[in-house]
Amino acid sequence: MPRSIWKGSISFGLVQIPVALYPAEEPDELHFTQLDRRTMAPIRYERVNRETGEPVSWDDIVRGYPYEKGEYVVLSDEDLRRANVEATQTVDILDFVDASEIDPIYYDKPYFLAPASQNGKKRSPVTAYVLLREALRKTGKVGIAKVVIRTREHIAAVRPHGRGLVLNLLRFAHELRSDEELDLPEMDAQGKGLGKRELEMAERLVAEMATAWEPEKYKDEYRDDVMKLIEKKVKSGRTTAPTEPVEEERHRRATGTVDLIALLKKSLGQKGEKAANDEAKDRAKNGAKNGRNAPEEGGKSRVRKAEAAKRKGGSSRRAA
Repeated sequence: MPRSIWKGSISFGLVQIPVALYPAEEPDELHFTQLDRRTMAPIRYERVNRETGEPVSWDDIVRGYPYEKGEYVVLSDEDLRRANVEATQTVDILDFVDASEIDPIYYDKPYFLAPASQNGKKRSPVTAYVLLREALRKTGKVGIAKVVIRTREHIAAVRPHGRGLVLNLLRFAHELRSDEELDLPEMDAQGKGLGKRELEMAERLVAEMATAWEPEKYKDEYRDDVMKLIEKKVKSGRTTAPTEPVEEERHRRATGTVDLIALLKKSLGQKGEKAANDEAKDRAKNGAKNGRNAPEEGGKSRVRKAEAAKRKGGSSRRAA
């Protein structure tokens, strides 16, 4: 179980629910090490004193706010907490709104909220936790709250998710740019300027491609492709030779009006063909996997072990 990054309580009305906050995402990113191309030695970044050039250890680093040029106010974690104890320890629900009213553009980062014991008493917060979760589920509402995490106040949405509650950090309205800055087509509810036939075919294509939301079926295929390239380089022994850049082919695009009718016609009916092709690819991939022998796995095994170690190290640092 991951370590909590914050402990406090959910507050709505006079109700207080002790909770702990846990990360709800675990990014599976590729991590590269920057190297000196002349020697292939890793580059090290150091924390140094700007005046003396000497390295500074974490134990000697404090947080400072510049109030004048060259003058700082030093603030500790305890100072930041004391600035507003209630704000730093409370998910303060201000309003309840319909979940459908929140534009997805406002959603930022998810966290799990889990019941936390308080003074050795566990039953009461669990009961209140379930009460809030089910009330939100039955009403279709989400709680709009303010919460301070580390040194910043956030607006957040508290919503039910399975057996738990999720706190989704939201972006403030002033943090979002207006689309007025962009050169966009005007809104046209009547479809003026569009051919009736094109619009009907576009609607048919959307209907044909419509399906139930299954997040598990979407994979990071680009990451897999990069890993295959890495494994190929390991297997060939060319691990330190950078690939020379190749001039990209330039495709001349025909000028004039795009034939939307032709493109829509070609697109319609393609979903079934794509599904069949994907299924054939999966069968071929599984067959190749089952037929591989142990010696060919050498390079791939080493790469996978390295990736697993990096992910484990990253998770440990995030938890700390």
